[in-house]
Order: sequence, then C-alpha cells, then structure tokens
Amino acid sequence: MKTKAGIVIAGLAMVIVAAMLVPVASAGCGKIDRLGTGAALWQERSGGGDSRDDDPIVGFWKVKLVSKGNAGIPDDVVLDAGYSQWHSDGTEILNSSREPETQSFCLGVWNKIGHSHYKLNHFAISWANGALLGPANIREDVTLSHDGNTFTGTFTIDQYDQAGNLLVHLVGQIEAKRITVDTSVIDVL
Repeated sequence: MKTKAGIVIAGLAMVIVAAMLVPVASAGCGKIDRLGTGAALWQERSGGGDSRDDDPIVGFWKVKLVSKGNAGIPDDVVLDAGYSQWHSDGTEILNSSREPETQSFCLGVWNKIGHSHYKLNHFAISWANGALLGPANIREDVTLSHDGNTFTGTFTIDQYDQAGNLLVHLVGQIEAKRITVDTSVIDVL
C-alpha cells in the first residue's frame, strides 16, 4: 500500500512541477504590452512609440475581389468575396467564399505605406480535387475612405504549384465595407 501511495505522490509532484515550468499562455484577446508579444515586438522594431492599435484599417470587413483586365475572364466578375479582419499587430485573416476543400482561409500581413494607404500580402494553401496544389499569394494595395467605413484598391492573385511554378495570375479591384456591432445580415449579403 505504501508503494502505491508513493507512486501516486511522486506522480502528482511531477505534474505540479511540470505545470510550474510551462510558460503562461495568452490568446491575445486583450492588450498585452509585455515584450515578446507580436505588437510589442513590432513597436520595438519600429521605434517604440508607434502603435497600430488606433489605426483606422483595424477591424472587420466584408470584401469583394472583382476581375479587371484578365484574359478569358470578363471584367466585373466576382473572383472572390468574404470576411476579412485586419488586426492591430499587423496581421490579417480572410475567410473566403471559396469552397473549404479548395482552401477558404488566407493569412496575411499588412503595412501602412502612406496616409490611409495600405499594402497587404497574404497566402493560402490551395487544394484541387483533394490533392495539394500549392500556395496562392494575394497582394492588395488599398486606400481607406475618409470616413473609415470602406476601402478600395487593386489586387493580384498568383497561384503556384508545389514546385513554385506560376499557374495563374489574376488582377482586379477590391472593395470593402466595414462590419460593426450594428451590421445586419442584410448589410453583408
């Protein structure tokens, strides 16, 4: 009996020690200003005082990517649409209208390059018929409206195979409308 109790106590002691050694995790839902977080590292690299927390591009957007000037695809055809979130740490995520089995999420990074002017670079892992196709790269060059509720600009979509060979190059115009806590379903249809 003493042996079983000793094993249980030793096991609990190891769990407690292991728990004490695990670093504290943070989901990033609140503002954390400790060094080591993405936002703090960006602030440190950019001179310390600048913060994207108050940048007007930060938020939730309904986006539409429309074909302009592509051979074989008429102008004004919607190539993609979805919901995009631009985060204060310089990252972005797009939930695309593409079928999930082809890849419906892109992850990106953005930078402000002028007054109300932004560049975005994001990537997705594309699939075709259940097989890995390769990376897709979407680049946007957008300007935020004066009221901060819309943005417009241009985009390119480059689809590559797994060896890095360009398969498709598309261009067009992007338009976006801000989504707020008061936005209804009718507003995003």
